Amino acid sequence: MKNNIFKCLNMALITVAATFIFTCCENKSKDTVPPQITEATFLPADCDIYYLGDTLLVHFDCSDDTELGNYNIEIHNNFDHHTHGTSDVDCDEVEGEEHHHEEGEEHEHEHEHVEGAWVYNQDFAIERGKKAATIDLAIPVSEDVKEGDYHFMLRLTDRAGWQAIKAVPIHLKTPSI
Repeated sequence: MKNNIFKCLNMALITVAATFIFTCCENKSKDTVPPQITEATFLPADCDIYYLGDTLLVHFDCSDDTELGNYNIEIHNNFDHHTHGTSDVDCDEVEGEEHHHEEGEEHEHEHEHVEGAWVYNQDFAIERGKKAATIDLAIPVSEDVKEGDYHFMLRLTDRAGWQAIKAVPIHLKTPSI
């Protein structure tokens, strides 16, 4: 009888120890760090001007401690001059001038559909197993969209679901003849 009790206690201790070790190892290997976007080489840059019918060049370096997942590029109008909290720069209509938002100046907004405004939203996968990548992409700018202020939004996601966001104000203009 004592022998059976010792066997049961022994099995219980082994089970508790194995569970503890498994839990500790699992927590250490769990990805809790969001991916990184390298700011220094990012294109488009704040307040870049693109002409209708031209090409918007996208370039960025990104990395993750475990594994990159995918990225999304969204371009939407900024006719109401809202912000997304990743840049304090808002481009004025006059070339070369910038307006810096004061802290707490973020505007409420809904990306309302504006007739003729450019709307772009595309998902892209990053090759499995990559911890770093350089992305180069050319996005054609239609001649049929409304000129004005826009936001270029990058959402970079790692395999665990963590996300880094970069929003850049850009300006679309009709080319001068």
